[in-house]
Amino acid sequence: MSRHLASGTERLMANVWPILQTAVAASLAYFLAAVVLGNEQPFFAPVAAVVTLGLAPGERGKRAVEVALGVVVGLAIADVLVRIIGVGAAQIGIVVGLAMAAAVLLGERKLLVNQAAISAILVVALQPPDAAFSPDRFFNALVGGGVALLVSHLFPVNPERLVERAAEPIFRSLVAVLEEIAEALEERDLEQAEAVLGRARELDDRVRSFDEVLSAGYETARLSPTRRRSLKHLELYAGASIRIELAVINTRVLARGAANAIRRRAAVPPSVPEAVLDLSRAVRALAGYLEASEEAEEAREAEEARRFALLAARGATEALAERHDLAISVLVGQVCSMAVDLLRSAGMNQAEALAALEEVAPRESDDP
Repeated sequence: MSRHLASGTERLMANVWPILQTAVAASLAYFLAAVVLGNEQPFFAPVAAVVTLGLAPGERGKRAVEVALGVVVGLAIADVLVRIIGVGAAQIGIVVGLAMAAAVLLGERKLLVNQAAISAILVVALQPPDAAFSPDRFFNALVGGGVALLVSHLFPVNPERLVERAAEPIFRSLVAVLEEIAEALEERDLEQAEAVLGRARELDDRVRSFDEVLSAGYETARLSPTRRRSLKHLELYAGASIRIELAVINTRVLARGAANAIRRRAAVPPSVPEAVLDLSRAVRALAGYLEASEEAEEAREAEEARRFALLAARGATEALAERHDLAISVLVGQVCSMAVDLLRSAGMNQAEALAALEEVAPRESDDP
């Protein structure tokens, strides 16, 4: 229970700003629609503001138009049909179905279709059957979307924190997977090796989500005057992004190679699982390097990441002195390949990474 409460508190603290941002936008949108524009039923304004801010930051500008268009479609269909068939449970189903069908004809975006359906429901549920058509609801939606965009650009979420929160579970899972691969190799536990292979495959979805958040963070920092200083830090993540993706791929291949080696009863030298542990230490240091807020800390963590990556390559290559069969060669090759990706993520270019690898593992330096 205490763990669940702590987790909930952590989630709340991480989302305090987006919650406040949405509450302020909804309140301001309602005020403008009700007081400034004088609309008697301005509920579409706060609804549009909440829907727009509920989107990922990188999608808000592009999708705010879809929210407004969805409102138009839903309102038009609902206003016409309510006068013909009245209101009721069955009528809501008919109106929603036709509004969604009309929206699909205009575009297949889920947001547009859903917004048309929501708008139609609100009209049927809240509007008297004999009420005259009013364009106020459409303008309310525009006000809500506009306020949401204004608030998100003037008082945006911290894009650095946004990206860090998306990257953190990738690094945490990557470290855990590498540690489990090392343990499975050391214990020659096939069941554990196959289980960790399944967990390694799950990392792909997190990498895709991270790329989307990174793109959204860039847009937030670029468009918001108060967050442009974040661009420099986000460049570190952008530079490491493709290498992180490759590291995840290599980890998955490494997990498969470990399972195959155990299945074939290959005699895996002790230096191989230790090399995999060094990779996990390099990943942990890389996370610290990307999260560092000061140059001294950044340089220290980058050096640690490079040191452990090279230790991993050296230890893996030493295993070839004991055994040089296919199973061991596959494991060594993946460790060295991942070491290069980590070196590049920690600030080295391709030539520097390969040169550093050549010094510690000359027999494998041509493979990565």
